[in-house]
Amino acid sequence: MEPFGRAMTTALENARFDPASGEAVWIEEDYCAPPLAMERAEVLDDYFTEITVVDEDIDEAAGWQQIDDLPGLWEQILDQT
Repeated sequence: MEPFGRAMTTALENARFDPASGEAVWIEEDYCAPPLAMERAEVLDDYFTEITVVDEDIDEAAGWQQIDDLPGLWEQILDQT
């Protein structure tokens, strides 16, 4: 999936789970208008029913630091199965 496949894979592998909202959370650098347009069409809409893009002008590393304390999404899913 060019040009976004590697970035999206890395973002989703490191996704977090927000227990307060019950939502998956991740940081992804994106240049589409609207945001995540290509990713949604190719993959994301198959697995997520609602996607909210938080439009913040934030460095990617700083964004990951903001959600670093949340549990991993995939660990959460495995614990529930």
